[in-house]
Amino acid sequence: MKQKKILFIGDSITEWGKREDPEQIGISYVRIIHDYLLTTYPEQGFEITNKGIGGNRITDLASRWQQDVIEQNPDYLSISIGINDVWRQLDRPEMEQVDIEKFEHLYKELLTQVKEQTHAHIILMEPTVIEEQLQSKGNEILKNYVKVVNDMSKQFETTLVPTHQAFVKYLEQNNRYNLTTDGVHMNSAGNMLMATTWLKAVEEQLK
Repeated sequence: MKQKKILFIGDSITEWGKREDPEQIGISYVRIIHDYLLTTYPEQGFEITNKGIGGNRITDLASRWQQDVIEQNPDYLSISIGINDVWRQLDRPEMEQVDIEKFEHLYKELLTQVKEQTHAHIILMEPTVIEEQLQSKGNEILKNYVKVVNDMSKQFETTLVPTHQAFVKYLEQNNRYNLTTDGVHMNSAGNMLMATTWLKAVEEQLK
């Protein structure tokens, strides 16, 4: 049976621990998904690749899209991007920023390339949170970026993973157990929430 190639691309939330891992999978939500699929569907022979790079914004994905996505020609492509596009507006305002119009334009361009040049089934993950307070400035700005991801999912008929909504639902319960180490990067519980949300949205399509 031909292996199904699943490629994850994104920023540090996706990359987390990859460089120290001989398998280059890391310890993020990608590892949980990898281990779950490996043990639940051993006959499928999933080949999972982690192309996350810390600090990436949509502009960085665009610069490496041909080599890291198109040439890989995966069966499934999972994209998680948007947090740094917003976070840099807050912590490094002197940088050239990725405003919402640029974010939408580049996202559409990248998805068009995937549709035209590969056979990949596209999976879009909503950006998660910036601080674990729903009223934070970062989360207010993030809402528009989440909307773009939802709009792109409808336009390109992709699978949508509602990761932002999963975090919002959790935080609305006023749970005192944190999901991140610093408001952005996931601890093990945050990675578990991302992974289970992904699996709920995608698993049936992988069988």
